[in-house]
Amino acid sequence: MRWSRVVSGYLLLFISILLILPSLPVNASEIYRIPIKDEVEKGLYAFLQRAFEEAEEAGADVVILDINTPGGFVDSAENIAKLMDETPLKTVAFINQNALSAGAFIALHADEIYMVPSGRIGAAKVIDGAGNAAEEKANSAWLTSMKTAAESSDRDPLYALAMADESIDLPEYRAGEGKLLTLSATEAEEVGYSEGTVASFEDLLKELELNKANVTSVNETFAEKVARFVTDPIIVPILLSIASLGLVVELYSPGFGVAGTMGLTAIGLFFFGHMVAGLAGYESILLFVIGVGFIIAEFFLPGAIAGLIGAALIIGSILLAGGNVFHMGIAVLIALIVAIVGMVILMKFFGKNLKLFNKIILKDATDTERGYVSNVNRYELLGRMAVSMTPLRPSGTIMLDGERIDAVTEGGYVDANKVVKIIKVEGSRTVVREVKEGENEA
Repeated sequence: MRWSRVVSGYLLLFISILLILPSLPVNASEIYRIPIKDEVEKGLYAFLQRAFEEAEEAGADVVILDINTPGGFVDSAENIAKLMDETPLKTVAFINQNALSAGAFIALHADEIYMVPSGRIGAAKVIDGAGNAAEEKANSAWLTSMKTAAESSDRDPLYALAMADESIDLPEYRAGEGKLLTLSATEAEEVGYSEGTVASFEDLLKELELNKANVTSVNETFAEKVARFVTDPIIVPILLSIASLGLVVELYSPGFGVAGTMGLTAIGLFFFGHMVAGLAGYESILLFVIGVGFIIAEFFLPGAIAGLIGAALIIGSILLAGGNVFHMGIAVLIALIVAIVGMVILMKFFGKNLKLFNKIILKDATDTERGYVSNVNRYELLGRMAVSMTPLRPSGTIMLDGERIDAVTEGGYVDANKVVKIIKVEGSRTVVREVKEGENEA
């Protein structure tokens, strides 16, 4: 009887535990899916920085980078790689089509790489802004970076170097001497540059045994999309050129019109994008505003000192906002050339008729052609006879037909009540000569 009660008690406890277990919370893995799409540039780095911070704060277990990029800029790729190296989270590169050039470099910094069947990785030779092969110094540094990237994830650096150096001969992978290496999904798995080939993101989760994990997709905000666009090194000189040309055209336009609006919008987008990307701070905007203030002051101050200081401050603020002084210097130079060419063309068509200056400079003249005269020349008095009312020593007053007129002699003295002849009229100056008695009769 006693044993039956004990057994019944344990049995009841066991059943109770079984009933409670399904209701207990289970800690599922937290996955953050972060896209790396389109070109690699400064705006992308700012977005990834925010995404990694969110993942770390949320206590994520794994960060999956969904990669499909043709490449981009070396400095941005290196900043992203540093971000990946410094994060305590496990990083997985999911090459969802292409990881070329800078994209390959980023993928190699991940802890694991997986590819879709049509995926490609490689073709990572560094080129300059004109699309030509970079100089030897830059190329050497990039080769070292590619080698280090492969070694950071325990991969054979030979293939990473072959992606950036056409002198390495790998004919079995269509990369004989003179050609860069680009690996397919199968080839990447074969040489250890991929942990596996999966058809989709869902298959990747199964491969990682994370198919029951909570997946959070991080997407770019509208501001970040704008920032990625306007911080593109190709777009920056276009924006600055529009801003400078808009200002020049506005000088020749009556009132504030389309040109000025376009110029302000362009410079506003430039600073907005670089601020969102974390490249510019309020100090660069303040510097720009002060520079504009000096330019305006130049219209009212003598000399050109204020204008030169203002121009220097504006250029300095743009260089400060850009991050890379060399690239921004080129962009500023292009904008200045566009502005100068635009001003030359406008001056050829409109002359020096700057509408803005017309508002602050007095250009009216009180000349005779416009009907302005200081005195009326009374030429009808020439040759008329008058009488001196006062002595002329040599100036005095004469009387002509009841009108008093101020007059002056040629230099001699004429007594009062003498007959005089008007011989010259010069504005308000009336010149007379005394008429002798014999001359009067004649």
